[in-house]
Amino acid sequence: MKNKINQAHANIDQNAQKLTEVSHKIWGYAELSLKEHLSAKALMDILQAEGFAIESNLCGMETAFLGSFGQGRPIIGILGEFDALAGLSQKATSIKKEPLVPGGNGHGCGHNMLGAGSLGAAIAVKEYLKNSGKEGTVIYYGCPGEESVGSKSYFARDKVWENLDAALTWHPSCVNEVQGWSSLSCIQHIYTFHGTSSHAAAAPEKGRSALDAVELMNIGIQFLREHMPDTARIHYAIIDTGGESPNVVQPQASVVYMVRDHQVHEALQLQKRVDAIAQGAALMTGTKVSIQFKDALSNTVLNDTLSKVMNDCLQGLEPIQYTEDEIDFAKSLIASLEHPPTGTPGTLSKHFPDIKKWVEEVSDSGKMPLNTFYMPYKQISYVMPGSTDVGDVSWQTPTAQANIVCYPAHTPGHSWQIVSCGASSIGDKGMIQAAKLLASTAITLFEKPELLAKAKKEFDQTLKGKYVCPVPEDAVPKPVN
Repeated sequence: MKNKINQAHANIDQNAQKLTEVSHKIWGYAELSLKEHLSAKALMDILQAEGFAIESNLCGMETAFLGSFGQGRPIIGILGEFDALAGLSQKATSIKKEPLVPGGNGHGCGHNMLGAGSLGAAIAVKEYLKNSGKEGTVIYYGCPGEESVGSKSYFARDKVWENLDAALTWHPSCVNEVQGWSSLSCIQHIYTFHGTSSHAAAAPEKGRSALDAVELMNIGIQFLREHMPDTARIHYAIIDTGGESPNVVQPQASVVYMVRDHQVHEALQLQKRVDAIAQGAALMTGTKVSIQFKDALSNTVLNDTLSKVMNDCLQGLEPIQYTEDEIDFAKSLIASLEHPPTGTPGTLSKHFPDIKKWVEEVSDSGKMPLNTFYMPYKQISYVMPGSTDVGDVSWQTPTAQANIVCYPAHTPGHSWQIVSCGASSIGDKGMIQAAKLLASTAITLFEKPELLAKAKKEFDQTLKGKYVCPVPEDAVPKPVN
């Protein structure tokens, strides 16, 4: 098996230039959720040239697609993303905040690298299947709109992931580690209040203020915070105040609410209470409220068996070697952070003093600008204070996810520093490393079907068909404006 994995790594190295080019192309396109037409095409073109069968326009999303190769089982899915974030345009390899396009978009979460790295893994696994004659299928999933739509949740609603024996993915990070923790479930709705306009001075009694309804809803939510679980979080943003003229009673106003909790069923219960408060605000103001579903993501379900397989593959990889120029660039980016870095990066190091001590020892007292060590894997009860639509995948098939270094230690997510690294040699090296990790993991599973059987048994015992998809049947994914 070691020779087959080495061959896969050699294939990825041979394709490194191709993968780097497509990563940089997607970085340059910087397309927002469900508008990633150029990015999706760039990935599909390579898949098609490599002999993958393409299916596009999945689950009603024009930029959602898959590329499959092989036949029969097991079926291993490799997940790719490629959407950018608004307002994060940034010049590549710059050590200061310097927009490439003022007000433009940028890959502040590194999804250009994520999509390209997963692509490299899928191609390597394809070559393994072809050369070995093994029964099995590898599927690359082009998943758009992770940031604002949660396409994987729509895939889950349509039961796409149920056909897989396992799903593998990764994410750009400042540490190398296999995730042994969960993430928060998250549900977003837009509440639009409809009132009656009127002259605020001459005929205030004839007006019914939609903005008053929004404000009363917000007040109601403040009181709700005292009576919800400690694990829950509620965030909001007023997206339409109804106009700029104070002498006009605002006839329409909108607010978007995000409800989070550890378990998706808990978030759904809390969501009903938020809906009730909106109805109450409408009743108090004589307005009407319409509730529009925006997106919803489930919490991540850890599969310890699959994660351990991925970790074994991670520990077997040669660490990335960085040049002096890359180290100096990373130091400059760390120096550019508005808040001085504290502690040691890495989720495990924050929660286990023994691991923190180990990390500090192997990383030059935690001062390394680019972390080359591999965090030990450990399953913990910690819940990451964020959300991902990978969670919905993990409810329908055993799933494993890793973080791979693509930017300096301590770099915050969704920052211009990440955009700067996204088309740099540092990001390129991390992307190639991630491709090797996913390919190694997939090939191990093909070669050792007993590991897949064990992962499936754990999956069945953990979930037992408990998944409730948070995406309504009639919901339609919509591009970001």
